[in-house]
Amino acid sequence: MPATNPLADLRDIHLPEPVSWWPPAPGWWLLAALSLVVVAGLLWLWRYRRRQTPRRVALAELTRLRADFQRDGDGAAIAAGISTLLRRLALAHFPRAQVAGLVGDAWLQFLDRTGGGNPFSAGPGRALIRAPYRPTEAFEIEALLNVAETWIKRVGKPGAPVS
Repeated sequence: MPATNPLADLRDIHLPEPVSWWPPAPGWWLLAALSLVVVAGLLWLWRYRRRQTPRRVALAELTRLRADFQRDGDGAAIAAGISTLLRRLALAHFPRAQVAGLVGDAWLQFLDRTGGGNPFSAGPGRALIRAPYRPTEAFEIEALLNVAETWIKRVGKPGAPVS
């Protein structure tokens, strides 16, 4: 009996299929989900901060002042509240040195210069300097609210008058 090679009957080595990139391992799924949550959170934060502009906050405050007046009927309080609100918004949009020291007619002229026209120094806006000191004096509250709302909407916009 001839000697046969015992290795002749062995089959060649077969390599396994290469590892596929799909589906990813659970850790990659977790990382992808976490990334989506972070991106969604940052987008929400960006949109939230963008909505909270000083102008929008001031308009909301003006709406609150209007509701307070309709409830209480205190003309002096609404005039003082509007003046404070306009001053806070002016400080947000203009240099402090330019706004903080203004009182009386200088304050009204600043509002006219920055808002356009003269509704403050020669219109219903004069109540801002008279009403807090003359609580019994009657003035057009709705006109004052409209003038203040117009100024709030104009201030800070591109192309708005700058003093």
